[in-house]
Amino acid sequence: MSTPLPTAPGAFERAAPATGQRWAWLPAIGSWQYYLMLAALGIFILGPLGGVTASYMNFSIGFFVGGQVVAGILGSTVTLGYGPEGKHGANYMQTAAASVAGMSGMGVLIQAMVWMGLPQPPAWQLMLFMGAIGMFGAGVGMLYTPILVDRLQLTFPSGFAVANILRALTDPALLKRSVARLGGGIALGITGGLASAKVAALGAIELSTSTLGAGMLVGARIGIAALVAGLTGSMLIPTFVDMGWLQPDEPFRKITFLIGLGLIMGAAILDIGELLIEAWRRWQSPPAASTEPEPAWKRMNYPRLVAWIVFWGAMVVVLGATILHQPIGFLVLAVLLVLVFSLIVGISLGISDSAPISAAFVAAIVLMAALGLKDPTVGLMAGGILLVACSVGSDMQQDRSTGWRLGTPRTLQFRFQVLGLVVGAVLTVGFAKLFMSAYPVLALDQTVMKAGESPAQWQSAMTYKFVGALRSLTDDKPFQRHAIVLGIALGLAVQIVRRWLFSTPAYQRFKASGKAGGAGDFLIDAVVLPSPYAYSFGTFFGIATSAWLAIGGVISSSANWLQARRPRQPSEQALPSDMSTTSLLGGGLIAGDALAALGLGVVGLLATVIA
Repeated sequence: MSTPLPTAPGAFERAAPATGQRWAWLPAIGSWQYYLMLAALGIFILGPLGGVTASYMNFSIGFFVGGQVVAGILGSTVTLGYGPEGKHGANYMQTAAASVAGMSGMGVLIQAMVWMGLPQPPAWQLMLFMGAIGMFGAGVGMLYTPILVDRLQLTFPSGFAVANILRALTDPALLKRSVARLGGGIALGITGGLASAKVAALGAIELSTSTLGAGMLVGARIGIAALVAGLTGSMLIPTFVDMGWLQPDEPFRKITFLIGLGLIMGAAILDIGELLIEAWRRWQSPPAASTEPEPAWKRMNYPRLVAWIVFWGAMVVVLGATILHQPIGFLVLAVLLVLVFSLIVGISLGISDSAPISAAFVAAIVLMAALGLKDPTVGLMAGGILLVACSVGSDMQQDRSTGWRLGTPRTLQFRFQVLGLVVGAVLTVGFAKLFMSAYPVLALDQTVMKAGESPAQWQSAMTYKFVGALRSLTDDKPFQRHAIVLGIALGLAVQIVRRWLFSTPAYQRFKASGKAGGAGDFLIDAVVLPSPYAYSFGTFFGIATSAWLAIGGVISSSANWLQARRPRQPSEQALPSDMSTTSLLGGGLIAGDALAALGLGVVGLLATVIA
């Protein structure tokens, strides 16, 4: 059945020959061979590489780093031969690749089904349902693009980083340096991943190069805050046991993850409120409008876009009701909630580079429970609509922010994202099946495990959050609600105090007073009064995972601090901050560890089949 696309006629028409093309053997810009090359590389090479990484990170840690920056770096090396005009082709590739990667990370929904023992639909049904949600989310994300990107002109830090990377097409030396460092990180990640699985000593210390790499990306303030949370949770186990919130042999994260959820929600109450106020102010007093006509690359066909959203929203409901047998009322509610949460998540991502998609899932479950929902299967499917759609929609807006800075045609970029979503819907189910078949421990419900039983390498913190929220629908334990309420109160209070303290002139003078002030600011921000978002990481992980995250953060922050103070030679060319050595190595460690795990899994599967 054909569906409308929000594009103008002739979107793939041949463009005028580009000037400055370095390699004559490449397909001409605008030709069908050109678009075929970009789509194939983005969807079948860069996308699956990011998808493996996203899936592995969600299964092993519980969050994943978006693939835009890495895909932008690798994509720009492919289009280097086109000269400056190659930035648009690289942007198309990273858009498709990031869509594949983002969708691939949603396999945690399947893991949640397995943990809870819920009936699992056939793979093709899940692929259809996930694909329909992705298409709906892409349309909603495009609908809000003129508001968030054009009118409010939000920063979208990762999108800005990708734009800088693609602009560097005119500097081949810069790109070669970036790729070399990323490749070195991948090699180290593969080596560490294989060694931790085969060397007993490394397994004993629970070495995780992906967690180490994630720490290098987020920095010391977040990594140390997570470790503080883990140590605090461990110290409070006797108190939780006395309160009846834990049994003596249960891990602290079985209750602290609920407090962590509350911390996120409490901080979000203040932050989202401020974001909405700021968005309203920008809407009331936008940047001076240009008197020039709207450029061709910005134009969209709004009637077709609305038709796209209505069609795929209806398909989500129809597929959910017919092949998955879910109640229509809650499916419709979830689709409508996407229209609200996609805007909120987009504003948050645009200003802070943080997309609270798991909070959207939990908030949907809480709201539906208040409306009488008791079935966890319905909660998982309906909450999954918000999780996937908000993730895809925010990716759409971030990619459009990159295109806004480069002048990349939006209709073409939309089509590349749609192609990526088709492949991503298949891979999200495929990677979930592959990882859980290769590593049976992923199928074990960690929410019912005792202390010391949780697998060190596979923390699955996002699944842990989802299952904990879903279990509240059928296994009512009042103290679980009390833990969430406690977390909300603490998160809101801490965020208010942080905003007040850090904005006072006295604190600013203390912070700028020298080394002592800088060290004091670090201790307050990371240890004494850490961000509820950063602290909540440690409530979902075991101590070892938090420790590796903290080690990576300390390495990154220390290296960047030393680099900033080293005199720069006139001949040296600095990398942009988003392409720093530590960020490139960290991303490579994550990708390499994921590839090592995938390789071990494939070998294990083949051995099982042959046996």
